[in-house]
Amino acid sequence: MEVLNWKDSEDVKVEKFPYRGKMYDVTGISIRWLSKFGEDDMGIPEYGLRFFTAQPGGEIPIHNHFYIQTMYILSGQFECWRFDSETDELVKKWTCGPGDVIYVPSMEPHGMKNLSETEQATFLCCICNVYDDETI
Repeated sequence: MEVLNWKDSEDVKVEKFPYRGKMYDVTGISIRWLSKFGEDDMGIPEYGLRFFTAQPGGEIPIHNHFYIQTMYILSGQFECWRFDSETDELVKKWTCGPGDVIYVPSMEPHGMKNLSETEQATFLCCICNVYDDETI
């Protein structure tokens, strides 16, 4: 067993995120790894729990990833987006706040933004790699 206070984990600012071969700017977002297990040679864990902080107006642009993701909003209000996987057109958006849970399947394009221009917003994010016979 290990015990860690979230404040003891390094707060790492996210600058860019890839999507379809292009790097997109991430604004006002940082991650603290609270746990991770089974890291591969590319730094991707089998399982991980992360604490995200979104500065006022902070935004994670459209992106996708192989792992399954579940987010739990702790504070603030986020606009969360789901995009069409073929056209990248916005399919649906939600306003999510404390207590809301967002599940993102493997490879589904998505993004989100802190709606406040004055307050930070936070969420927990659990990721878990999935495996399939096909290589993505």
